[in-house]
Amino acid sequence: MPKSVSQMQSAPKTQELPHVREIHNATPATLTSELLSSDAPVVLRGLLSDWPLVKAGLKSAAEADHYLRQFYNHNKIHAMVAPAEVKGRYFYNDALDGFNFTRNTTSLTEVLDDIHASNNATAPSSYYVGSTSIDHILPEFRQHNDIPPLADKPLISIWLGNQSRIAAHYDVTDNVACCAVGQRRFTLFPPAQLDNLYIGPLDFTPAGQPASLVDFHQPDFTRFPKFETALQHAQIAELNPGDALFIPSMWWHHVEALSDFNVLVNYWWRQVGDHMGVPADALLHALLSIKDLPASQRDAWRNLFEHYVFSNNQHEHIPTARKGALNAIDDTLARQLRATLINKLNR
Repeated sequence: MPKSVSQMQSAPKTQELPHVREIHNATPATLTSELLSSDAPVVLRGLLSDWPLVKAGLKSAAEADHYLRQFYNHNKIHAMVAPAEVKGRYFYNDALDGFNFTRNTTSLTEVLDDIHASNNATAPSSYYVGSTSIDHILPEFRQHNDIPPLADKPLISIWLGNQSRIAAHYDVTDNVACCAVGQRRFTLFPPAQLDNLYIGPLDFTPAGQPASLVDFHQPDFTRFPKFETALQHAQIAELNPGDALFIPSMWWHHVEALSDFNVLVNYWWRQVGDHMGVPADALLHALLSIKDLPASQRDAWRNLFEHYVFSNNQHEHIPTARKGALNAIDDTLARQLRATLINKLNR
């Protein structure tokens, strides 16, 4: 017997959280530049209600499954498979030296078949396809299901599976997450809650980004006492088919797919040009260069970063022609800085 949403284990501590601000009857015109550069999340009710995939999914999961298959070009995909006992929580193993799921190279057809078969299982495995380029596997899908103001964004991906839970993580990019089939719950935290979320390893992660070690369904407040503080700053977004959620860059988000078949499409982009570097690279370099310095030297470098990186100091006392690396970063200066860094790192 398929499980209903009400049968999904819920997190009692998060159910009482305030909801993300909502805009009802959203249309592509709602996606103004002001909204898409905001520093707060917003739910966009009905933004993709005209998508054929959404309409198919509202009829049945089988209709949505059939609709997707017609676009599939048979390119291989990567899928995660987790045993029934983990209840859809894709995560580390108990020792934190591996994961509680396996990664397989497979086809979309096989994954859809497995999801369909799992609906009749008493203890179903979990199947999850994450962050897969739509144009790579469903090349004509976006001719019928797209959001015009976002159609030129550099990365447009599909995520699908049965019920799942993805640990709280951040993305460097801004994000519009579109719930096409099934229901999803997002629990969001502002960037400042980093210390209260107990983030796991930087360089050994379940799905690419550092993730919270807290089980949101069964939070261990003895082991993670500051998570209580994080919850005081959290917001919930409950998405139905056709709804979307704007998630600003660097906001932490825990994602639950609540239905037996779920499809999400998301649009990722940065508010700066492609010539700009990746901030996470700077973090790794800082760990290499600054983290283990004596405290007084770390304080000195903190002041330097504040002065040169985080303040709005225009350094007007220096002639523009002599500002060098302190000028606004364009493609030429970005190339020069990269070349300098490569030379220094290859010492």
